[in-house]
Amino acid sequence: MFKIRLRRFAEMRDSAYPSMRLRHSYLRNKDGRGLCGKGRGFTIVELLIVVVILSIVALTAIPMMSSAASIQIRSAANMIAADIEYARSMAISRGQNHSVVFDKNTDSYKIVDLNGTVQHPVKKGFLYEVNFRTESRLNRVDITNATFDTDQTVVFDCLGSPDSGGTVNLQAGGISTTITVEPVTGFVSIQ
Repeated sequence: MFKIRLRRFAEMRDSAYPSMRLRHSYLRNKDGRGLCGKGRGFTIVELLIVVVILSIVALTAIPMMSSAASIQIRSAANMIAADIEYARSMAISRGQNHSVVFDKNTDSYKIVDLNGTVQHPVKKGFLYEVNFRTESRLNRVDITNATFDTDQTVVFDCLGSPDSGGTVNLQAGGISTTITVEPVTGFVSIQ
């Protein structure tokens, strides 16, 4: 009995206030249930928005993951260039020859003076030796060639001039880079 009265009240309300029925009709399905119920799904527009967002995230994340080798080779090239400049400035400031000795077989290099390998200026108590195989952040980098005149060593005199110009070639994941030391000036560039 209560249900019948409730239905009559709803019919009277809908006939008396048709604008109310039209205004809220978008909230109901054909069977009269609200759209917030179990029958609600995603529209094609919502799905397209999610796909676009996921593709944008993938486009930014995939290059970051695949470029680890390129980041490592750039870091290694910058580090070698800075260390060559450091050896050059040490030769000028101390007034004695300083050398950077490369070993392509072990993918390493060190800075030496007349007394042997110099002390690292930041890592107190350690020698200035860099080995890419043991450096976890540079372990993909290989020294493929280091050519200075006839050997793998560049020597700077007390004026900061190298004994000869030359190049150091690096490779990581199919990417290669060359560090060049100019013969007279000792200018270091990365290509």
